[in-house]
Amino acid sequence: MLYHLLYPLHVSYSVFNVFRYITFRTQIAALTALLVSFLLGPWVIRRLTAGQIGQTIRPDGPQSHLAKAGTPTMGGTLILFSLILSTLLLADLTNFYVWLVVGITVGFATIGFVDDYRKLIRGNAKGLSGRAKLLAQFGVAVVVATLLCVKSDFSTDLFFPFFKEVHPHLGWWYVPFAAVVLVGASNAVNLTDGLDGLAIGPVMTTAFTYGVFAYVTSNVKLADYLQIPYVPGAGELAIFCGALVFAGLGFLWFNAYPAKMFMGDVGSLPLGAALALVALVTKQELIMVVAGGVFVVEALSVIFQVGSYKLRRKRIFRMAPIHHHFELQGWPEPQIIVRFWILSVICAVLALSTLKLR
Repeated sequence: MLYHLLYPLHVSYSVFNVFRYITFRTQIAALTALLVSFLLGPWVIRRLTAGQIGQTIRPDGPQSHLAKAGTPTMGGTLILFSLILSTLLLADLTNFYVWLVVGITVGFATIGFVDDYRKLIRGNAKGLSGRAKLLAQFGVAVVVATLLCVKSDFSTDLFFPFFKEVHPHLGWWYVPFAAVVLVGASNAVNLTDGLDGLAIGPVMTTAFTYGVFAYVTSNVKLADYLQIPYVPGAGELAIFCGALVFAGLGFLWFNAYPAKMFMGDVGSLPLGAALALVALVTKQELIMVVAGGVFVVEALSVIFQVGSYKLRRKRIFRMAPIHHHFELQGWPEPQIIVRFWILSVICAVLALSTLKLR
């Protein structure tokens, strides 16, 4: 019913001709997501508080975080509802990529929900085991990657920035590659979500970056001019990205320091996977390392910390992920958050600059 109410209106009514344009629908989707977030945010906080859905704090984390125990968590549901509602209202629902990105968002959100729920019923910060979580993530990721590969007009070539003639054909090897990208991005965002508003800032800048990529990739003239792969239909993902930016902005209103609610795994896991899927569809997978630079650094800090301790019994950082290291160095939490946001903006600009550096 929603499909027949919004996007196709331009076919029957000339006054709705603006609905033909992805740019217009992206703006409306963004504003819709923001409005829904603002309207539902207080209600979500009240419901989470009434249900005693509060954050459990790791005992081995920074001691300053103990005061945050009991803050409503699983607030990522607000982002997801605003995001998916806006996307379904304004996107072309006959588009394969729209349903694929909605599907992976829901799939990873389900994993995050189970993880958060197990933490709540156990009363500690241990949810799903690491192995169980990875198996579930890879299960969803492999299904989505396979659906992407079997699409007849989707290229499984891997394109390298700066080297326009280098694009090896991966064939079915693209499935494990895509699965690793999806799961890696999901967990990187999850690791970044450790301070009030820290993760949602880079999520918004990365979503904006890939919204631009989605738009230019789907425009045959722009793609040819910029010498990037042309992907028909990818432009509808710009609507998803626009909605994500403003759904995140609405969530940040309540998540900014000191946070009134936290995102939880139900939010961080699907947002990372959704961004990675847009990167895969737009054939800008490798640029994700630049656009999501903050996420990459956070994930690498954990990998290096664990590896160093196992090999040498020595730690590189005072605590990982790296934002905790700066906390223990004496940086105030708001200072860490804003500085990481600044870095995420720089990463976004660098990623967008690759459109001309081919």
